[in-house]
Amino acid sequence: MTDFNTLELQTDPRGFATLWLSREEKNNAFNAEMIRELIVALDQVQTNPVPRFLLLRARGRHFSAGADLAWMQQSAELDYHTNLDDARELAELMYNLARLKIPTLAVVQGAAYGGALGLIGCCDMAIGADDAQFCLSEVRIGLAPAVISPFVVQAIGERAARRYALTAERFSGVRARELGLLAESYPASELDRQVEAWIDNLLLNSPQAMRVSKELLREVGGGELSPARRRYCENAIARIRVSPEGQEGLRAFLQKRPPSWQAESNAKEPR
Repeated sequence: MTDFNTLELQTDPRGFATLWLSREEKNNAFNAEMIRELIVALDQVQTNPVPRFLLLRARGRHFSAGADLAWMQQSAELDYHTNLDDARELAELMYNLARLKIPTLAVVQGAAYGGALGLIGCCDMAIGADDAQFCLSEVRIGLAPAVISPFVVQAIGERAARRYALTAERFSGVRARELGLLAESYPASELDRQVEAWIDNLLLNSPQAMRVSKELLREVGGGELSPARRRYCENAIARIRVSPEGQEGLRAFLQKRPPSWQAESNAKEPR
């Protein structure tokens, strides 16, 4: 396991991983080192067959304040081609997170500004505190939310993305839930307890079925009908029905017993 300076990657014996942003002294702001370490950490998760899902969390009061001021100052002194290389590195991070084969859940507290909304939008699901503060703040400093924009639009829709990218208004966790950026929001004092409830619920599910469902939904996209998509969906259900995990799930259901993956997660749960 790689040692990181800006992150922590933890594996829980119950069968999931947690990736922590860990620059508390900088409110978990992005810099080139953090972006590179996030890419490496996600690669480790992608190639590890053990985790069923990934939690993306942050140490300290804030999820992420966006881009680090010192890093932005350095970027302003670079030429176009060097800035393009930086943008490609950030894009690699976002696309790798969005395409991770296992489900991803972001947990948001405090501030989530700028590129932090990209990380949240790249995750399959996100929850947060009611009083969390979100902002697409780029236009306030003469920039644009360019690399993260496809993921923000997917998460909150084009119309809302136009509003918040052009106004740089702050909005709360409650509003983020209304927009669809968060699946649920909770009082800050309840957030950790609710995270455990989400973990318990995800651990009930077949690891293979979650991966297949994520791939399936990526292929289905907006749900447009086509002969090729119909064939893909038909093949997907046929393959998973005859797989060992699919067979185990069906047998367990018919025999009125827990499937093997639930027994495994309960046995591994810390006491």
